[in-house]
Amino acid sequence: MHELNDGTDEERAPAESLPDERPHDEPPREEKPVRESSLYLKLLLLLAGTAYAIAFVLQNNEQVDVDFVFAKTQISLTWVILISLAIGLLGGVLLSQLYRRRRRRH
Repeated sequence: MHELNDGTDEERAPAESLPDERPHDEPPREEKPVRESSLYLKLLLLLAGTAYAIAFVLQNNEQVDVDFVFAKTQISLTWVILISLAIGLLGGVLLSQLYRRRRRRH
């Protein structure tokens, strides 16, 4: 026997598998993906951080005397602040690692 063709050669998927069908009481989905707004937030934070870093360097560019115990030198105040920050961060990380290691043993 010969089946009647309605003019379309493609098979239709069941109604429940169509992506655009949803229950009538469900509100329409937002078209803008969440990743895009997160990307804009990260970009904004990066630009703000860059602007702050540039302003920091411009405001703290004067030369200062640094007196080590056995030597004395003149360097930019920016470097003094950044090196102090790096030493403090490194010390904090090392202390937290020691604390974790001690806690695991007990």
